[in-house]
Amino acid sequence: IYRKYRPKVLEDLLGQEHIVKVLKNAARQNRLAHAYLFSGPRGTGKTTAARLVAKIANCLTRQKQLEKVQAPKGGRSPDYNVGSEPCNHCDRCLAIDEGRALDVIEIDAASNRGIDEIRNLKESIRLVPSSYPYKVFIIDEAHMLTREAFNALLKTLEEPPAHALFILATTEYEKVPVTISSRTQKFRFQKLAIDEIVKKLNKIVAVEKIKVDDDALELIAAVAEGSLRDAESLL
Repeated sequence: IYRKYRPKVLEDLLGQEHIVKVLKNAARQNRLAHAYLFSGPRGTGKTTAARLVAKIANCLTRQKQLEKVQAPKGGRSPDYNVGSEPCNHCDRCLAIDEGRALDVIEIDAASNRGIDEIRNLKESIRLVPSSYPYKVFIIDEAHMLTREAFNALLKTLEEPPAHALFILATTEYEKVPVTISSRTQKFRFQKLAIDEIVKKLNKIVAVEKIKVDDDALELIAAVAEGSLRDAESLL
């Protein structure tokens, strides 16, 4: 269920309005940062947001929209929502959703934490994207990288190529070296409130035609402890 109902646009990220607002503004103005650090409890949308940023950076429809709608000098785009979300229909968006985009590289630092992986990453970064404007590197559980791996990554973050975009996700922000975090745009994801989780679960059970008592949904939301993914898995 949590895979089936994973947010397809930033607007659908529950409980992270502060992050959604900043990322949508950056997308609309075509000013995405070269490196992000998403931190916060498990199941709050960090990896999902990372994939959404990857789609926004490479979405073909969005690119065309921004080319059409040129903002007045020093002003904003006439339509606030133009270019702020991925289209989810173009080949690039679909490829990223299906995990077959060659230019979006996901690394699980929990099982690939050594210097060799980061050296391979550095080699890959030098190469221009095969078919997309940006090569996006998503490093999940980034705090698990070794000190040597962090040092190797630091050199890349200091002088990133124009075509590279890094997104580090972690549940343990304090374990990420300051030298790394200071070179990223940082976003702290919050635990979700019980009523927000119940609201989302209600939508899912309605679509899935499942009969569930309100008390049961509240219990699931409470046990999930602010993690939407945990709540959806429990459901």
